[in-house]
Amino acid sequence: MKIEEQHIAVFGASGSGKTVLLSSFYGAAQEPSFLKDSRYHVVADDMSQGLRLSHNYLGMRDAATAPSTTRFAASSYSFRLEPNANHFEGEVKSQFDALRLVWHDYPGEWFEEDPSSAEEATRRIEMFRGLLKSDVALILVDGQKLLDYQGEEKKYLKSLLWAIGNGISNLKKDILSDGAKLTKFPRIWIFALSKADLHPDLDAEKFKDLVILKVGDDVAALRAKLQEFVDHPDALSIGQDFMLLSSAKFEPGKIEVAERVGVDLIAPVASLLPLEKAAKHARNLGIPLQTLHKLIDNGGAFAKMATGAGAIKAVNTFLAMVPKIGKKVDPKLVKVIMRALAVGLALGQERLTEFLEEAVSNNDFAGALLAEFKRDLEQGTEEHLIVRSI
Repeated sequence: MKIEEQHIAVFGASGSGKTVLLSSFYGAAQEPSFLKDSRYHVVADDMSQGLRLSHNYLGMRDAATAPSTTRFAASSYSFRLEPNANHFEGEVKSQFDALRLVWHDYPGEWFEEDPSSAEEATRRIEMFRGLLKSDVALILVDGQKLLDYQGEEKKYLKSLLWAIGNGISNLKKDILSDGAKLTKFPRIWIFALSKADLHPDLDAEKFKDLVILKVGDDVAALRAKLQEFVDHPDALSIGQDFMLLSSAKFEPGKIEVAERVGVDLIAPVASLLPLEKAAKHARNLGIPLQTLHKLIDNGGAFAKMATGAGAIKAVNTFLAMVPKIGKKVDPKLVKVIMRALAVGLALGQERLTEFLEEAVSNNDFAGALLAEFKRDLEQGTEEHLIVRSI
């Protein structure tokens, strides 16, 4: 199988809802209603992890039991998004057979407390190295904490950002032990309001305004610290993208898992948003295109989404000319592919629907998946569940 891989890292203090979020993401994808509508289904690479997440989800749905906390339990979870046989007939012909989504859970306690042993210190470093190779990072802002600090939200938000920033700084020497900065990018850090159902008056735009108003300087300071780790620091995005997340609605003696907010946007955010950002950065910052391997891998699919055969031909011609290793790419060719991909990324709803139908009828899983993700992101934007700075 040819598998395209995307990584997402989730930061959150104890009690911010990381375990519930992950369980809701996986469990809801197993529901018959999801499988009926979605062109893909979610398969856990590790069966034991899948069973544990299903157990958590069913416990919430059928017994109103919240998952137990996983204090200090840093883990990575791997899922495959594969074609849903209910929507494709015959052999799937696609640029990739499945999309792997790797979910890195980095405990917030590790930014607040010193390691208890040399083994734990080493584990923190390795986990953070993995996190910095992620395509997207979510910083969970605990909706319950915002309520607890109502009128004094600045105190809570500052403590959250300071803990992350100080923890990152403390690991710098170990992460960049050879002095070389990390080259993989873009790294997109999204502020996500967990337990968003507790704040019915907040949409994504108002949440963004709240964070920038209360701790805009601290967000800028965290960005500066992150920039010290990466090559092409201008391509680092933090404080620009915001979303709402609610894994379920908790009531006395009842947990409504069907009343989710933003959870269905996690896969599109992890998979499509980095490509949108990559196109923007390569066009505006002159970043060498060969470093944007994911953009190259999926360029053909985006070109197909563009209107007009000319765009498709231009992209395919360009992709054939991209050096595999080491050589520079002609800036004129970069502009060609960027123009074509920009058209594909800016498709209207009508053309997007047409393309999705065409992809399904042609058993083009990659095209259908990208189109479905694009549609979900556009719908999330219209419903004020996410703010994207593209």
